[in-house]
Amino acid sequence: MKKAVIKVGGKQYVVAEKETLLVDLLPEGTKDLALDALLVIDGDKTSVGEPTVKGVKVKAKVVEEKVAGEKLRVIRYKAKKRVHKEIGHRQKYSAIEIVSIA
Repeated sequence: MKKAVIKVGGKQYVVAEKETLLVDLLPEGTKDLALDALLVIDGDKTSVGEPTVKGVKVKAKVVEEKVAGEKLRVIRYKAKKRVHKEIGHRQKYSAIEIVSIA
């Protein structure tokens, strides 16, 4: 099974073909991606890029946009001052599926 390390949105992910993962929200209207591989693992053979592996592209397609992540609770509290504030935040992500590593 072929695996690759890719960089999307300033973060690195280890991916395999037909895998779905959540990445930072991509610009609207993006359908297909061609990403450079930083490292490729093919069985016992490993290729490390400087900074990318030459001739290897990882193709992905956007499956879903604006997927809401887990809700984070942010609490501001000051003891003995009657100050209490609680807000929530849900980060938006794009779901992409890895089509091929070639």
